Amino acid sequence: MNNKEVIIEVDPRTNEPHHLWEDILAKERIYQPIQNLLSLTEPIKPNYVRFVCISDTHEKLDELLPQIPAGDVLIHCGDFTNFGDESAIRKFDTEIGLLPHKYKIVIAGNHELGFEDNEDLTLRGEKYIEHGTPEGYKLLKNYNEDLTLRGEKYIGHGTPEGYKLLKNCIYLHDNSVTVFGIKVYGSSWHPLPGYSFSRERGEALLKEWKNIPSDTDILLTHTPPLGYLDLFKGERWGCTELLNTVEYRVKPKYHIFGHVHEQNGIATNGKTTFINASICNHDLEIVNKPIIFDIPLPKNVSKI
Repeated sequence: MNNKEVIIEVDPRTNEPHHLWEDILAKERIYQPIQNLLSLTEPIKPNYVRFVCISDTHEKLDELLPQIPAGDVLIHCGDFTNFGDESAIRKFDTEIGLLPHKYKIVIAGNHELGFEDNEDLTLRGEKYIEHGTPEGYKLLKNYNEDLTLRGEKYIGHGTPEGYKLLKNCIYLHDNSVTVFGIKVYGSSWHPLPGYSFSRERGEALLKEWKNIPSDTDILLTHTPPLGYLDLFKGERWGCTELLNTVEYRVKPKYHIFGHVHEQNGIATNGKTTFINASICNHDLEIVNKPIIFDIPLPKNVSKI
């Protein structure tokens, strides 16, 4: 059976991700941590494509710029702003434009408020505060005092179609781009309520993951799959249907994500390499470095 014939169904235990992984799937699936793929100072080989991965920079890309190594493709897996404000989007776009990578590929995270087309804003509102951290709420209340909307009632509705302000990178959401003959697909959906791109666990998220092409080489999501670099305060936050889509149907060479700040790192199931590229910790301090990897340049493809 080839990948295209595989049908993924909702796991009946999907709404209990922690117990599902710890009690069942951890015993059935292969999970192998990897210390490092490549040193950040590793020279770039002419017959390989160098990918540089970051995520969750939360308006601090300017501080990270000196630490970002050279490469052919830069990947950012979302949460480059705190609330999706226009000024923060423009700042990020300017900063990413300073980097020399030939291709810069970006997806949105849950904090890019307003980036979801036709979003039902009634599902945000107070939920955004409820599911945010106390630190985030304090930051939200004091954020950009010159904003027209602020104070206790300001809930950070972000910038509708804010992705249109990104001029210095390739923005992906439910679509692909091919760079150096390598197919990269990006999608921002996640199971955290109260934010843009939120979908309920189970059928709603699986519906979105069904759009991922089976011939994807590199998959970018904001949320992690269940069980892979998704542990926060002793609980698993990843998506079961995303895990099954990756492992049973798509089987990409690499799956890159962020969202769970404390789990920056690399793991493999023997077929796919999983990378949590989060840069900031839960207090939005830069504590991690970019992660890099190489893919052999496909036959008859040139980097020139």
